[in-house]
Amino acid sequence: MDCFIVEGGARLSGTIHVNGSKNAALPILATALMTDEPCHYHGLPVIRDLQTQVKILNTLGVETRWEGRTLATRVVDTYNSTAPYELVKTMRAGVCVLGPLLGRRGEATVSLPGGCVIGERPIDLHLKGLAALGAEISFDQGNVRARVPRGGLRGTTIYLGGKFGSSVLATDNVMCAAVFARGTTVIECAACEPEVVDLANCLNAMGAEIEGAGSPRITVHGVRRLKGVEWTVIPDRIEAATFLIAGAITRSSITIGGARPDHLIAVLDTLRQMGVEIQQRGQRLTVVPPARPRAAEIATMPYPAFPTDVQAPIMSLMAIADGTSLVTERIFPDRFMAAAELKRLGARITVNNGQAVVQGVERLQGAPVMASDLRCGAALVLAALAAEGETRISRIYHIERGYERFEERLRRLGARIRRAPESASGGEA
Repeated sequence: MDCFIVEGGARLSGTIHVNGSKNAALPILATALMTDEPCHYHGLPVIRDLQTQVKILNTLGVETRWEGRTLATRVVDTYNSTAPYELVKTMRAGVCVLGPLLGRRGEATVSLPGGCVIGERPIDLHLKGLAALGAEISFDQGNVRARVPRGGLRGTTIYLGGKFGSSVLATDNVMCAAVFARGTTVIECAACEPEVVDLANCLNAMGAEIEGAGSPRITVHGVRRLKGVEWTVIPDRIEAATFLIAGAITRSSITIGGARPDHLIAVLDTLRQMGVEIQQRGQRLTVVPPARPRAAEIATMPYPAFPTDVQAPIMSLMAIADGTSLVTERIFPDRFMAAAELKRLGARITVNNGQAVVQGVERLQGAPVMASDLRCGAALVLAALAAEGETRISRIYHIERGYERFEERLRRLGARIRRAPESASGGEA
């Protein structure tokens, strides 16, 4: 097991390019199950979660072949429609094969994802939506089984709102199943995230008839079959935000290329409130940082509001801001694991009832810390870049789930970061 060793205080410079979106690619790859024809998915990030999704597809009879950042797929066997627990447990997004399998093959068995370190994330909205289409839902030994009734799935109006708002993966699953339902399906309180729009556009390129993606009402007119597709996923807005914050927290003017500024409106607005100037030229964003950022208040909510996946990284910047910042988490109220580790670096953070109060300090100090999840890990790397002295970050396999060659790309900008065996750095074997 490896860790990152970061020597803080280095200024960054240069340009870094954004990879394809992890959160868009995972459900889009599942569309390979919805056609008998070959598909080619371009611009994919080479990360652990994508590799896990490919393994899930392989168990479901999909032949895959990597060609650089392109994945070529072809269904060669439809005998198995069960996504195994061993793979789904490592990545909650594995559940996004549920809708495609049900719609195309008439049945699907997927392990329940259960909880994780950022809190329980049930799939009740997924099942509610599929049941409204007529699917027969049952449970067996930790698996959810969905079957299409004899008369097939039928279009209907479905309300997908939950206690924390809309659900991206529930919208994805219901939308995919509804593609093969008879008649018209209307999804109310649908997720509006760019990743949902990308999936809908991909499905339309395959022959689906979907309208309204990107709004709270999505209309799906059922079709009988889909064709193969050549599709390039959108840029990763969370990765782009992470690198913007990297420039701000190290007081460095760096450029992020290949971003979609229209997908980053809330993040860009928050950074500007904190005194970080962002110069925009097409899909290139250049950070012009202040001597010290100002405090700010954010509340995470569904798109287009501030994304929950950027909550931990922005907290790292708030930790050295002038004044007191307030973070309200309205998607996953327990998602503050980064706070305890940031406090080991000298941050002053108090968490209570879904809110974090961050009293900015002038500087952070290096210390051993541990990544408990993907975005917590990214936040710790960002804080370490700005801290005085050396920081050792363990359990970096979490970071590798969503960031490709993170340390190499930061090193090209001038960061003093390296990978080392965990045992060699004095941590656990």
